[in-house]
Amino acid sequence: MRKVEVLGVRVEMPTNQPIVLLRELDGGRHVPIWIGAPEASAIAYAQQGVTPPRPLTHDLLVQVISELGHQLDEVHITRLDEMVFYAELVMDGGDRTVESRSSDAIAVALRSNVPILVDEAVLDEVGVIVPDDDADQEVERFREFLDHVSAEDFEQESGREGEGDDDR
Repeated sequence: MRKVEVLGVRVEMPTNQPIVLLRELDGGRHVPIWIGAPEASAIAYAQQGVTPPRPLTHDLLVQVISELGHQLDEVHITRLDEMVFYAELVMDGGDRTVESRSSDAIAVALRSNVPILVDEAVLDEVGVIVPDDDADQEVERFREFLDHVSAEDFEQESGREGEGDDDR
């Protein structure tokens, strides 16, 4: 397992499909994960520090974990099967794990301020090495994008519900 950071969320053109980009902390690999619009909004909100007036689904999940007396320790992106990413919420010192979609796990991790780790095999399969100059430019583009994005930017058009919510 390798620790990653969430660089941000953006919309891939021309498909208008949101992606979250992860970057390996002790290496140069980047992992793009195509996600659904609601999860993109949740991740963008968490990165921007937006606190909604009422808890969103991921906020609720974090609260339920806590109220049930458990502690989320970290999130693992565990595998890739037919271009679908799988994740686990690791709780209580590793005594409990709960399977999750990677986008949901990332949103929960950001709200809980816990590390996100990606299995080495996943990084080997889909990790893209970006030269330092390109990486710095990409990070700057993501930051600029995050400064100007809102949750409404990720709302799906009528007739497209369900597309892209499989964490490809």
